[in-house]
Amino acid sequence: MLSTVPFEVPARLMDKARAAPRLTMAVAGAGHPLAMESARRAAEAGLIEPVLIGDADAIAAIARDMGWNIAGLRVIAAGGENKAAETAAMLAGGGEVASLMKGHVHTDALMRAVLSRAAGLRTGRRISHVFHMTVPGRDRVMYITDAAINVQPGVDDKLDIVLNAVDVAHALGTAEPRVAVLSGAETVNAAMPSSVEAAEVAKRANNGAVDGALVDGPLSFDNAVSPEAAAIKGVDSPVAGRADILVVPTLESGNFLYKQMVYFMSATAAGIVIGARVPIVLTSRADPPEARLASAALAAIVAAEPPPG
Repeated sequence: MLSTVPFEVPARLMDKARAAPRLTMAVAGAGHPLAMESARRAAEAGLIEPVLIGDADAIAAIARDMGWNIAGLRVIAAGGENKAAETAAMLAGGGEVASLMKGHVHTDALMRAVLSRAAGLRTGRRISHVFHMTVPGRDRVMYITDAAINVQPGVDDKLDIVLNAVDVAHALGTAEPRVAVLSGAETVNAAMPSSVEAAEVAKRANNGAVDGALVDGPLSFDNAVSPEAAAIKGVDSPVAGRADILVVPTLESGNFLYKQMVYFMSATAAGIVIGARVPIVLTSRADPPEARLASAALAAIVAAEPPPG
């Protein structure tokens, strides 16, 4: 780590999650210590009722080793990551669980199961990933999207990405989030395709495609988050300098941005996939425990709202 400041689980996020109904969550590929520890922490925090899916013998052995009594929990045997992912998705599609957590399975295996017609989890929206970013000692929340699912989204995709992120912000109590569609500059430049797409996304959003949010673009990163930078550059916009949601041009740019916040600022990155009928927690082996717990809290809050689309 480049920052030595300890990670924090946002207290307001936890308080709001605990006020929501306890969430039934299928853990796909639970037979791994990291997945089991994530599920246990969220369960003991009162956020979720886990359904553990995977190698039943491994699940039992890990639970014994960690001193977790899972006698009252549902454990479903499923050999291999594809079967575990498919089982979890089918449980969600059938209404037996209200959310999913990625355990020891690859992301593409889980998302393939989620998007299968058999699971019945699709909505009218494209799925996307939203990070709820907080920095220790600061109250401000920043959302970054999409840094995990859509590699190079087009205009139509970005509109769904905006809608999904706005839904998350609404669920957390921000009535009119400010959305910055990012590019490398605040002016449209044909040589910079992301600026052209950002302008089109903002135009459609402000022509009725997005309700309950202020959307502007293209905006460069500094003009999106810094009132001083926006004033110096003469950027007159209700979003400039005060953005709540940052819509990145590509997955790579979003990946760089959120990891810089994590490693330079000890930011807690609570992340979920939204756009399906249930929220999906995508954990990474490199995530600190605080981010895993905060992600479960975020899923609990969003699951209490009607599904998107």
